[in-house]
Amino acid sequence: MILKDRFESLCLNFAEDKVLIEKFWTEIEKKYSGKSRHYHNLQHLESLFEEIEHVKDKIKNFNIISFSIFYHDVIYDATSKLNEEKSADIAKERLEILGLNNEDLQQVYEQILATKYHQKSENEDTNFLLDADLSVLGKSDDAYLEYTKQIRKEYSIYPDFLYKPGRKKVLEHFLELENIFKSEYFRGKYEIQARENIESELKNL
Repeated sequence: MILKDRFESLCLNFAEDKVLIEKFWTEIEKKYSGKSRHYHNLQHLESLFEEIEHVKDKIKNFNIISFSIFYHDVIYDATSKLNEEKSADIAKERLEILGLNNEDLQQVYEQILATKYHQKSENEDTNFLLDADLSVLGKSDDAYLEYTKQIRKEYSIYPDFLYKPGRKKVLEHFLELENIFKSEYFRGKYEIQARENIESELKNL
């Protein structure tokens, strides 16, 4: 499904104001289409929806996880350490206007914050979101290499002597996790390849 159509049909579950929905979609589209977005762009959103489609029958609240996907990287600034917090704030603000109840708003907020450290959650839907977000780590060698190039472009403001230690720290964090992927489905699909990809990238940094 086209992202715009997916967003509209999602929002229509909560509000009938198509002008408002169009306004919110335009904001999302603009943010994810920024010139500095080489990986965290609309294609990234499409990939996440493709991934969670495989576990849709296991997801308790598909509307909530869908909103979390749309907004989880709405703010992405390579120089900031508060992207997830700012993205969660925007999501909460927009979705409150759309009419989501407090419990749903809080769940979206917490799911987006969870993408900061990717720690296993007690909420299985959150784990599916985290796993879909990291699925690129377990892709083929070529796809992973392309991903690393895109990430490097997003951080092009930093010279290698600053970028490489930071990237190394991120990669080592993933390897130190008991499991990179929190759900049985994604762990079985991507865990082994992801660890191989990360170890290979570390050797070449």
